Amino acid sequence: MTRARDDDACPGALQVHRAADGLLARLRLPGGMIGAGQLEALAHTAAEYGNGTLELTARGNLQLRGVRDADAVADAAAAAGLLPSPSHERVRNIVASPLSGRVGGLADVRPWVGELDSAIQADAVLAGLPGRFMFGLDDGTGDISGLRADVGAHVLGERAALLLAGQDTGVRRQLDEVVPALLAVARRFVEVRG
Repeated sequence: MTRARDDDACPGALQVHRAADGLLARLRLPGGMIGAGQLEALAHTAAEYGNGTLELTARGNLQLRGVRDADAVADAAAAAGLLPSPSHERVRNIVASPLSGRVGGLADVRPWVGELDSAIQADAVLAGLPGRFMFGLDDGTGDISGLRADVGAHVLGERAALLLAGQDTGVRRQLDEVVPALLAVARRFVEVRG
């Protein structure tokens, strides 16, 4: 199930990275969200096919190190529901305010995570994003905007600021326009990048 390395060196579940301690597989968790059953499945996978640990990345994803059987790890990720679109597996980099909808914040951005992730997977053009391209969804607390996502939104109340590389562009969107605006920027990025 794994694939040959392409020009984008960013690891995923299907394109692993050769590190000093063996192969490294990275699983995207949009918004840093994972179910208990999924986490348990990955823990068993890490114990059986890797060095036994799961590492949380700076972007809220999980990685397994010391992987001995990359195909088995990819199959386990798919079986756990963590690999919904093989062609988009490395471009589902969505960071979101972790306490959104629970503590503080001006809006709950959790629904945007699912909407954005589904839209990314449904768009063949967006499979062309580089593996390090990051979407950021900040609920107004400022915890995500400082990460300098390639494209992001920062809730300001009834509207959200559109951010590029963490910088406020001055563009404002209604909250229901945020996800389409982020997708439009991402498509334009792919187009310009060629």
